[in-house]
Amino acid sequence: MKKIVLVFAILFSVSITAQEVNWITLEEAVELQKTNPKKIIMDVYTKWCGPCKLLEARTFKNKDVAKYINKHYYAVKFNAEGNETIVFKGKTFSNPKYDPAKANRRNSVHQLSRALGVRSYPTLLFFDESANLLPPIVGYKTPQQLELYLKMFKEDKHKEMKTQEAFNKYAKEFKSKFKDTKKKKKKKEKKKEKTKN
Repeated sequence: MKKIVLVFAILFSVSITAQEVNWITLEEAVELQKTNPKKIIMDVYTKWCGPCKLLEARTFKNKDVAKYINKHYYAVKFNAEGNETIVFKGKTFSNPKYDPAKANRRNSVHQLSRALGVRSYPTLLFFDESANLLPPIVGYKTPQQLELYLKMFKEDKHKEMKTQEAFNKYAKEFKSKFKDTKKKKKKKEKKKEKTKN
């Protein structure tokens, strides 16, 4: 019986981890690009930001989002007000005014946030296969909204869009394939409720 429980626990933990985004550091992502070129997606967040928490809980926990990102991108999570030292493109960035007493509330802004032009949270930054910055995506995005950008950058469709109208046309014609696991969960709960009655 213990063996069955152990096997079930292992399978359950594997299925959970398979649905999570594999976050790495920016330095690791840039290093990996040298041998296996992929674009980078960077989630720029702060610990006090409500929409950042929603993005993590609702969007990055979505099975389709996690699977797509893990397959086509290197994923980086970056605390825009954290205190880590980061080397990027030959320059060292830190947060000299970081206050440990404010670790979970508004703190000073990290030098890398400023260098990348981040002004609000969350901001999703995309980098090409040579770690060059692509247009930023600001604010909370649902799995389906993020899917549009993930596929647009992955397929280099952004290079064809010279005007806002071109992007609007692309967005209007885009057909989402990512499932909304939140809606699916609600349907299951309603179905369970009906079978009880």
